[in-house]
Amino acid sequence: MIQINVVAVGRIKEKFLREGIDEYAKRLSPLVRLRVKETREEPFPANFSAAQKEQLLLKEGRRLINLANGDGYPIALDVDGETLSSPELAGCITSLANTGEKITFLIGGPLGISNEVKSFAKRRLSFSALTFTHQMARLILFEQIYRAIKISRGEKYHW
Repeated sequence: MIQINVVAVGRIKEKFLREGIDEYAKRLSPLVRLRVKETREEPFPANFSAAQKEQLLLKEGRRLINLANGDGYPIALDVDGETLSSPELAGCITSLANTGEKITFLIGGPLGISNEVKSFAKRRLSFSALTFTHQMARLILFEQIYRAIKISRGEKYHW
């Protein structure tokens, strides 16, 4: 069975997002081993400098890497990452799973991910040129993992 880890900054605060994530986690439970690890968000002032932002990203990023390190093939969600179609993501997951590799998705906080996380990741993935909150990105990720698994299995899904 495929092992998929999601390592994320922050907890899901909105009830509707938690419910959506829980629904996809339930759908995935017979198909993959799914594990979620969370680290806390760094608080930041309303007005912050570029240097302060880099320090916040660095702290969160190091915690992400520590939680993920050695636990699978790291794929970072990054606005500047590559965009894949759902069938391409399915192929990526299938290819990694066929080698016995665990897959670890990394999700940054409200300010994104550090350059250190970008370097740590073996692949960077963007869902869109649009901006989503990091919490919405987690829901979208769970849905896309579910869709990819269904596609890989040759099962019908809306695509």
